[in-house]
This record gives sequence, structure tokens and C-alpha cells, in this order.
Amino acid sequence: MDELIRRVRDDLVRSPGPVDVPRVARLLRDAGQVVGAAELLRTTAMLRDHVHGLGPLQGLLGPGVTDILVNGDGSAWVDAGEGLQRSEIVLSPAQARDVAVRLATLGGRRLDDAVPFVDAHLPGGARLHAVLPPLSTAGTLISLRLPAARAFDLEGLERAGAFDALGREVLEAVVAAKVAFVVSGGTGSGKSTVLAAMLARVPAQERIVIVEDAQELEVDHPHAVSLQSRHPNSEGAGGVDLSVLVRQCLRMRPDRIVLGECRGAEVRDLLQALNTGHEGGCGTLHANTAADVPARLESLGALGGLDPRALAAQAASALDVVIHLGRHDGRRRLEHIALLHRARGGELTTTPALDLAGEAPAAGPGWEELSARLALPETLTTARSAGRRAAP
Repeated sequence: MDELIRRVRDDLVRSPGPVDVPRVARLLRDAGQVVGAAELLRTTAMLRDHVHGLGPLQGLLGPGVTDILVNGDGSAWVDAGEGLQRSEIVLSPAQARDVAVRLATLGGRRLDDAVPFVDAHLPGGARLHAVLPPLSTAGTLISLRLPAARAFDLEGLERAGAFDALGREVLEAVVAAKVAFVVSGGTGSGKSTVLAAMLARVPAQERIVIVEDAQELEVDHPHAVSLQSRHPNSEGAGGVDLSVLVRQCLRMRPDRIVLGECRGAEVRDLLQALNTGHEGGCGTLHANTAADVPARLESLGALGGLDPRALAAQAASALDVVIHLGRHDGRRRLEHIALLHRARGGELTTTPALDLAGEAPAAGPGWEELSARLALPETLTTARSAGRRAAP
């Protein structure tokens, strides 16, 4: 099979096109091999998986699968919504490296000994991260984040248990009020899914410009455009980072600026953009809790040359709401909604507005301010003080 895969790849270089039955039959015939019709179909499907798909990992794809991981020992793990489970597939070192390099190439990225790690968006919508030895001491590491079989809207997320009717109506109000917000949470908590569902509620006449390091957000909106960063080439030239793209999108007549993930100095440019009349901007941020968001923003702002006081001034003016997601026992849920503001001492802080982590929603000290800012209907504003239950 390895030799046949090599022949197919060489043939595709000479004659680009699909890996179909006529091509495979011709290559087998040239090699003096004769197979039956059923075996030819099976071999063609396998070759197609190796050339255009996930190769030996293709069989792990299935309904509900969100992540496929390969460890240094070649073991493959799958998350189908109930946490990671080990599969029966074990890749050899050569197979793991071949899969990682080929997928990186499909995503338009380089992965070799000179550039031993990669973050890429694959044609099918999956997000790839891979690390080669010697950075990975045991062997090649592969992380694949797979797109949902269908895009969730807010109603679909409500039916799936991500939040209740109250949570959905508050998220809808955040979009309608054009307040700037950040969706926070840990890895795999559903930040991009919730953000995409919220952006789908943006009025069709508004233009959304999305900036990402590796394209991940798929927004069901008629006027959403995406920009993706570019890594430097082997000579160290040609790189375009997120900070540059945030500045570029300001010239693209955006109604909403979206930074797919805040994780570096680009947060400085985002805050500056949101402070120049661009309402409704948003992004995602890794954080353990909503209360940890100020500290995360401060650490990222330091990378962009902002001291804590400057960051607090910029962030308090640019961002309004924190929407925090959590994941427990395989379930992704909206847990907290908080307001961002400056404390009396000038530091950036959050005020809890709505706690959705318990059995019933509970209003926090910032609930009345949030209700007023979002112009929530009276039926949603029955909670007047911290700890009192909010009626859905």
C-alpha cells in the first residue's frame, strides 16, 4: 500500500485530478497487478483517504466527533461528546509524521525539521495542530478539531442543553444592543460555536470582518468575510500577524470586528479598534472563570506594551460583557455572564450579572445594569438583587 500511495501521489503531480477508479486501475495495471471490481473500489477509497483525507485516521470520523488526537506513542484518541476515548488505531512513527506533514500541506502550511510545529485550517473545515520531534520528545503529536456536522444556531444550542431560554434571550439581546463582548472559557468549552451562533443573529445589512490565526469560525451570515494570518517562509519573510490584520480590517468598512481568539499582542489593536466607533465587536479568550478575564487581558496587553492601567482604561471603554462557558463531564454550558468595568482603584474587574451554572438562574450585583444596557424586556428583569432567582 505504501508503494501504491507513492505512485498515486507522483501521478497526481504529473496529472492533477481526483483519485478515482480509472486512475487507480491504470496505476495497478502499469504495476502488473490485477484486482477484482470490489477490491478496486476498496483500494480506491483507501487511497483517497490517504491522499485527500485523514489516512489511517479516516475511520475515526463519525457523528458527534469533535476531536481526534494522536499521541507520541501513536495511540489515537477520539472525543465524541463524552470525553476522550482511546481507539484501536495505533500509528507507526512514519505514519504519524506522514499524516501530519500531508495535512499541513493541505492547509497551506509548512511542517518539517526546520518548522516543527503547525496550526492550520484544512479544506474540509477541520483545524490542525501538529508538533514533530524533537520538540515532541516521544513522537509526532496531532490534534484535529473537527467542525460540527451542522452549524448550531442559538435555538439549537438551547435544545442541546448549552443554556436555557433565559440564557438564549440574553445572548440575543447582547447582539441586538451592539455591545462589545468576549466569550471566555477553557479549551473545548464551545467558545467558537457560541460566538458563531451569536454572529448569525447580526442583521444582514451589517458587515462582519473576522480575523483569525487559523480559520475556525463558520458564520451563517450573508456578509461575513474572513482574514487569516500568514506565517513567515523559510527565509523568515512574508509573515502577516493578527495585529496587522486587525489594522487592515479597519479599512474594510466593518460594522462588527471579530477577533477569533485573543492570545497575544493583537489585543492592543483590537481594543484600539473598538474604541474608535466600531460597536458590537467581539472575540474569544481562554480563561478559567469570568473573574479571571481581567488578569488574562492584562497579561495579553503586556505583550502589546500596555501597562495594567492603560489596559484597564482601554478595555473598560471597549468591552462591555463577558460570556463565560464551561465544560464538565463532557457537557458544554453557558455558566456566567458578567460586566467589565474599572474599579475605584483604576484596575479592570468584572461584576457578576447572571449565574447559570446552578440548577436555576441567579442574578448577581450587575444584573440591573446589564438589563438596562441590553434593554431586556420586563419579563426577564424580575431579579433585582444578588442571589435572587431570575425568572426565565
